[in-house]
Amino acid sequence: MRYFLSTGEPSGELNAVLLAQAISRYDPQARFEGIGAQGMRDAGFTLWRDHSGWASMGPLAAIPRIPGLYAAMWQTALHISKTKPDLVVLVDFGAFNVRLAKTLRTQLRYQPPIMDLFPPATWLDNEKIARLMSSWTVPVTAFERQYRFYKQHKLPIMFFGHPLASRYVTRAPRPAPPADGGTIALLPGSRGGELKYHVPALVGALERLRERRPHLHAVFGAANDASERRIARALRAAKLENVRIVRGVAAAVADADAAFVASGTAVLEVTLLGVPAVALYIIAPVLVKHARNVYSGKYITLPNLVLDRELIPELLQDDATPERLAETMEAVLRHPETQTQAVAEVRERLGPSSALEDCAKFAVALATAGAT
Repeated sequence: MRYFLSTGEPSGELNAVLLAQAISRYDPQARFEGIGAQGMRDAGFTLWRDHSGWASMGPLAAIPRIPGLYAAMWQTALHISKTKPDLVVLVDFGAFNVRLAKTLRTQLRYQPPIMDLFPPATWLDNEKIARLMSSWTVPVTAFERQYRFYKQHKLPIMFFGHPLASRYVTRAPRPAPPADGGTIALLPGSRGGELKYHVPALVGALERLRERRPHLHAVFGAANDASERRIARALRAAKLENVRIVRGVAAAVADADAAFVASGTAVLEVTLLGVPAVALYIIAPVLVKHARNVYSGKYITLPNLVLDRELIPELLQDDATPERLAETMEAVLRHPETQTQAVAEVRERLGPSSALEDCAKFAVALATAGAT
């Protein structure tokens, strides 16, 4: 059968690729098309649109992208309406995918099944959005909290667990590294805005950590060529030597005692791997008020949200100074067991290890129903 998967950033693309690989185990002749980037190309997708550069930090940064995204959304909706894949899967990136679902259902009267993996407003308890997504799609949430919220309002939704839960093997806990050394990973994110604010903060934190730990090793994880170039320029400007730059989360944390991580899916990945972390996130000052109006929860990182307590230290905005980042990382390096002892609880809260396989079976069943 034919599957169309729509993503808008690297984390969504990762989940789309994992789902497609799992679907292929139950539908060996499956053909995949969608919106993504190199990861989906490498996985054998026919790429309908490349989403590189689509993701932005906040509404102001998104404004210049709106005309292009709106045009791409309509082109995609018309393409889907014409080709009628057996299943459309929307993967996160609500700014685009919610409008795509609405356009397909309300304006093009598209009837085949649409599955929404990671429905929007997971932590906002927004009944209006929940009702809309339930009317346009088959929501499949990765979080039990959102499942309970939909059920509370008698709305259809499926919950199998988080698809990443079975992907990562938690390493054995490590003792604290020597007081003058150790290895840290630095993961600044993939978006242009994240790199703009996070790379200087992390380079500054590394400088201060090396004053305390002169034998500290450091590995930056770059998401793509553009981020690798930006990181390299910052390291040259700071005259920091003996810092490796590798591609991706797994390579960066492979031998790390702890990691700095920009808040997002990468924090969950690092936690599931058993690597202690310090999370950071910095946005343009002009966007802070808007962000606080939209979300007022206690935490923003996924492990903390899942546990409803702070497992991963979160340094946000003005708190994410090089000094505070270095101090917090120093504490984590000295006492890694504070986090590593809770990894099993995070895994339990994310649902069964069969989540990805169960989600794939469900997707194939939806596609089969659509085909008949």
